[in-house]
Amino acid sequence: MITDKMAQALNDQIREELYSAYIYLSMSSYATSVGMAGVAHWFRIQTQEELTHTDKFCNYLNSQGSQVILQAIEQPPCTWESALEMFEAALAHEQHISQCIHDLSLLAEDEKDRATDIFLQWFISEQVEEEENAKEVIDQLKLAGSDGSGLFMIDRELAKRVFTPPATNA
Repeated sequence: MITDKMAQALNDQIREELYSAYIYLSMSSYATSVGMAGVAHWFRIQTQEELTHTDKFCNYLNSQGSQVILQAIEQPPCTWESALEMFEAALAHEQHISQCIHDLSLLAEDEKDRATDIFLQWFISEQVEEEENAKEVIDQLKLAGSDGSGLFMIDRELAKRVFTPPATNA
């Protein structure tokens, strides 16, 4: 069983993960509205990933005898100036989530909650990948510049992204 303080922090992280899904769904919807189907697809896959993360946190809390308490989610932005701006916002958001996960790990150490700290290690590794994925697209968009044909090619490439759920025991 985990402490009330740890359970509250994990519930707060569930809100963060749901907001992540919410903002990526907003980005996907906006990209669709401006004709960037590949960008929309990339963010739709990102939405699925965030919902999977949410599910992992919920399952963990329940397995530890704690209750999941869903919290209100802030409305995300709904427009961006460019694909580059969307991916820069995504990277900044993932960096925020990385900090949240690191803070949770430190709290688990302070609470002497080894099980939760071990559980969080998967998320620490996952966040490295999340930041790397966004940064890779940012780099490509910067290389393409404002050339429409470059964006067109990147958009087509982003449409190929496939959602791969994590292993259930991860």
